[in-house]
Amino acid sequence: MSCNDPVFPVVETFCSIQGESTHAGRVCFFIRLAGCNLRCTYCDTLYAQNQCDGRALALSELIKQARSSGAGLVEITGGEPALNPDTPQLAQALLDQGFEVLMETNGSVALEKFPRQLKCIIDVKLPSSGMAQHNLPAIYEQLKPGDEIKFVTGSRADFDWALEWIDRWGLHRKNVPLIFSCVFGAVTPEELTTWIIESKRAYLRFQLQMHKYIWHPSKRSV
Repeated sequence: MSCNDPVFPVVETFCSIQGESTHAGRVCFFIRLAGCNLRCTYCDTLYAQNQCDGRALALSELIKQARSSGAGLVEITGGEPALNPDTPQLAQALLDQGFEVLMETNGSVALEKFPRQLKCIIDVKLPSSGMAQHNLPAIYEQLKPGDEIKFVTGSRADFDWALEWIDRWGLHRKNVPLIFSCVFGAVTPEELTTWIIESKRAYLRFQLQMHKYIWHPSKRSV
């Protein structure tokens, strides 16, 4: 195997509708890498937490699958894809093929090695996740056009904490979307939208995890 064709621990690849972010509703090819450094209480991808959960696939095979999917949008997700030292190469290779590329990341791993054209969706961990101590504020200095920040909210205490975090790090001045969604089954969309409206912060954005309403929340590869 050539050093220019690194191998990745891949849990699954599939083509579906993008269910989150400002790209929600778009056809997207997903590459889910194995291995995560966090253990969120509400994790819906337990099957991708460990490195051994994936099967070895070469970069060239992933590019081939992405091209065969017919999608113009690709998301690299996990697990935590930024943990893999070769993920920047995967992102660049997809960009070189003309894809628009997103990466979901848990906000605990530095991102300076990734190409600037990559659009990073950074998940700020709120207290109900049990992982809030792992947020890495330094990555907010690396935000660029196309990046987004999301807050998966499991309680009113989470929401209030998120507002304080936004103020503390000036995230409302970073010119990136600040997107709030519900921990599925913990907070209702009506509750969260009410909190957003009452906060009088016009820059906040609400979203549903669209895929969990189209398909059963436990369904994989859709």
